[in-house]
Amino acid sequence: MTSKVYVALRVKASPQRAFEVFTQEIGAWWRPSALFQTTPRAPGVMAIEPGEGGRFTETLANGKVFEIGRVLIWEPPGRLVLSWRQANFPPDMHTEVEVKFEAVGDETRVSVEHRGFHQAPAESAARHGFPNALLLTKLAEYWQAQLRAIRDTVTP
Repeated sequence: MTSKVYVALRVKASPQRAFEVFTQEIGAWWRPSALFQTTPRAPGVMAIEPGEGGRFTETLANGKVFEIGRVLIWEPPGRLVLSWRQANFPPDMHTEVEVKFEAVGDETRVSVEHRGFHQAPAESAARHGFPNALLLTKLAEYWQAQLRAIRDTVTP
């Protein structure tokens, strides 16, 4: 069994523009969360290096770079898959985030599926003491906030 969340939102932009905002402008729209921190320090600036194997990083104010994950699939403008690691994950744990950009009329449905939290043991700090259903609800709320931030950043 895998633990995953799926959220989606339409934005007033082409799939190409939505993909560009997600990947090239992530440092401008990303909203940090105390619950799903990627580093144990104050939030930094997110970035995604283009292409498969590219790094997904957060650069802190002191210049230190934390690698959250890697680009596993890079298929502009339709799909992006990233490995994902939070600061409080066990050392060998990574989850996976799949983002799709699908044209719907003159808009784009941006969808996020974040999967793999079943790997975190019940006592893991990554679960924050939440049972699985509540953890996934909080994760879905987190991604809904990120998608609203993309929607507010995208311009046609």
